[in-house]
Amino acid sequence: MLALGFAALVVGVGAGLARLGWGLPPVAARSAALHGPLMICGFFGVVISLERAVAIGRPWAYAAPLLAGAGNLLALAGNAGAAAWPYLAAGLLLIAASLDVLRRQRELFTLTLAIAAACWPIGTALWAAGAGVHAAAGWWLAFLILTIAGERLELSRFMPPSRSARHAFAAILALILAALAAGEQRWAGAALGAGLLFLSAWLLRHDIARRTVLKTGLTRFIAVCLLSGYLWLAIGGAIVAAAGGLAPGSPAYGAAMHALGLGFVFSMVFGHAPIIFPAVLRVEVPYRRWFYLPLLLLHASLALRLAGEASGAFDWVRAGGMLNALALAGFVAGTAAAVALGARQRRAGRAPRPGGAGQP
Repeated sequence: MLALGFAALVVGVGAGLARLGWGLPPVAARSAALHGPLMICGFFGVVISLERAVAIGRPWAYAAPLLAGAGNLLALAGNAGAAAWPYLAAGLLLIAASLDVLRRQRELFTLTLAIAAACWPIGTALWAAGAGVHAAAGWWLAFLILTIAGERLELSRFMPPSRSARHAFAAILALILAALAAGEQRWAGAALGAGLLFLSAWLLRHDIARRTVLKTGLTRFIAVCLLSGYLWLAIGGAIVAAAGGLAPGSPAYGAAMHALGLGFVFSMVFGHAPIIFPAVLRVEVPYRRWFYLPLLLLHASLALRLAGEASGAFDWVRAGGMLNALALAGFVAGTAAAVALGARQRRAGRAPRPGGAGQP
């Protein structure tokens, strides 16, 4: 299932580069219009629903990543219209899995995860009904952003926020949802941007990463990923607020989508991968200093891309897009190398076994 997700990631990244005029293999070039669906439904839909299925341990929940993977196969075969329906079914099953978690543990973070799960099929239903990808984009971004916010809220139990802070989080959540539900209303875009700005400020204020960034090794790396991601969330929110929404075809649309989807979401992916992969794949991902290299490249290339969007310098946007792709490739390669090197060291007796003393 994860292999199907990574196939969508590879082709989705290639589709994005094809949109920027880079020469890519035919499968990427003909998928140019599916860049967003492949990245969000195809890759993150598989990964998040698979993680949720592993967490609740119920066999039926694994149908969600399987259906998302089936949607990937249809999309990669060029049948985008048919692909929307298994994505939609996967999203509905993810809601069911998230409600199962909420039933077991009625907390604000589990409610946030359930609401985030609902955003995926809402956006997908719009797309399946014939609306453009831009109509689904806000809901799909909310799926990713609120899933991350819910997971960080869960970890805030180590530094429990006050009652007023929890109320503020709930109010921010309500503002974002109201803005999305308002659709084309004139105030909706500014409200959505404001909600994202408020959310970034809340996370910066209450996330334990503010303290763990003073640690060393993997703990510091994760904190750096989180804090830098919150900065991109603020930048993306500011762009949305200033532009009055996510108007397709405008420089602000591309800048906001990539500030949020690349800068925020993938910073979180880089930081959480050493935790999630061991839980899902049963492999150890030992920390290596080279983890910082793709993270730095991601931020630098995204800054170049946004500077190009702001100045109208398409060559900067184009170069930034290619460097974005190299950053993601470097992350995958670096993670795989860490897994392989760790396994080799364990076989040679130079590193502790998974779960043993000294584990990061």
